[in-house]
Amino acid sequence: MVVTRFAPSPTGYLHIGGLRTALFSYLWAKKNGGKFVLRIEDTDKARNSQEAADAILEAFKWLGLEHDGSITYQSQRDDIYAKYIKQLLDEGKAYKCYMSKEELTELRETQMAKNERTKYNGKYRDFTGETPEGVEPVIRIKAPLSGEILVRDGVKGDISFQAEDILDDFVIARGDGAPTYNFVVAIDDHLMGINEVIRGDDHLSNTPKQIVVYEALGFDIPKFYHVPMIHNSAGKKLSKRDGATDVMAYKEMGYTPQALLNFLVRLGWSHGDQEIFSMEEMQNLFNPKDINKSASIYNTEKLDWLNAHYIKNTSNPELAELLTQYDLVLTSHDKKEILLDELKDRAKTLKELAELTKEILTTPSFYDEKAVKKAFKGNAIEVLNTFGAKISAADELHLPSDYHHIMEEVVKEMDIGFGKIGQPLRVALLGKMSGPGLDSVMAILGKNETMLRIANAITMDAQNNI
Repeated sequence: MVVTRFAPSPTGYLHIGGLRTALFSYLWAKKNGGKFVLRIEDTDKARNSQEAADAILEAFKWLGLEHDGSITYQSQRDDIYAKYIKQLLDEGKAYKCYMSKEELTELRETQMAKNERTKYNGKYRDFTGETPEGVEPVIRIKAPLSGEILVRDGVKGDISFQAEDILDDFVIARGDGAPTYNFVVAIDDHLMGINEVIRGDDHLSNTPKQIVVYEALGFDIPKFYHVPMIHNSAGKKLSKRDGATDVMAYKEMGYTPQALLNFLVRLGWSHGDQEIFSMEEMQNLFNPKDINKSASIYNTEKLDWLNAHYIKNTSNPELAELLTQYDLVLTSHDKKEILLDELKDRAKTLKELAELTKEILTTPSFYDEKAVKKAFKGNAIEVLNTFGAKISAADELHLPSDYHHIMEEVVKEMDIGFGKIGQPLRVALLGKMSGPGLDSVMAILGKNETMLRIANAITMDAQNNI
């Protein structure tokens, strides 16, 4: 059974790079009928934030990525780590190092001056003398001094590391007893049954150290898949400006979970030319072995295109519910079907859809000056008066076609082009020249509001004072 995990540190928000890793891990586990577990790596007590941990869980809930079993918190597992530290000490696979910070600094400076790789020199590896006083020893693991460490990677292929080039006897527990990252990761992955690890390739340099821990403790080594980074359009590391921001910020910006997940699954993975995937299709088709070896490029236009697709294909009742996060209550609006049918093809985000909706439902408080100059000339006021009178006299006005019919009557009776009524009417109703179909706008507003907005435009002397 495939068991994967996502293991964020609660020192900041969950960004999209981490979310993509979580998604890949989730899909691979679900495809194989396995488990996807969540571990909060909160051993860094100085930098941990409960708020950040809560935000990570909130993002998972919003996206619908359900983890299996309870959440594991590393901060609650000190006794477990201490047990394995003692085991390695007892077996002679780890030792106490009494080198002071000053000694370490002097050693590094000497090595740097000789253009050598900075590393611990193994002073206490097989020490038998009298230990110095006043120094809280760290615990170092006995890493191999020579030979090859082979990382079998499902994305990059086999990667060979020479022990003497990358390793020293690295610290597995600090002077205060706190275990270090590479040590606890290996232990937790083993105890949680993690047998396939999908993570960013910025962790590749940690993998040889973790393999050292696995082998020292006699643990099976999981399969690794190191996923290349996400870059911006210039091929550089993604920044906040490019989109490397809090996942929940995407919710605030009006992106749907479906669009964001669909966007991320295509960053570094593909299935032919297919662009749009349901969650079921993602689970059925995804395989980490198909992940690209090169970095993927973040493309905002692609995300917007996907989001527009999902908005367009979302039912109106569901859209109305989603729009409540923008202080927009449409659930009881009698024309919400016409309103959303008219606007959801025009919006790339839910936030934009909310803004377009409010532009229709809110009576204009000002009028675009350029639009007025273009639309309110000649007999524009006469046309609006004529149209307003016909609206007032009409008994049954419900559908867009009802209003469109009256517009056609005015055009025919006054022998004018459709633009002669459309342009001043649009400015009167919306305060600007752009917007959705006028017949739909009027059907949404209703007879009384339509007449009110026309009257406002006329009263304010559209030709000179709007």
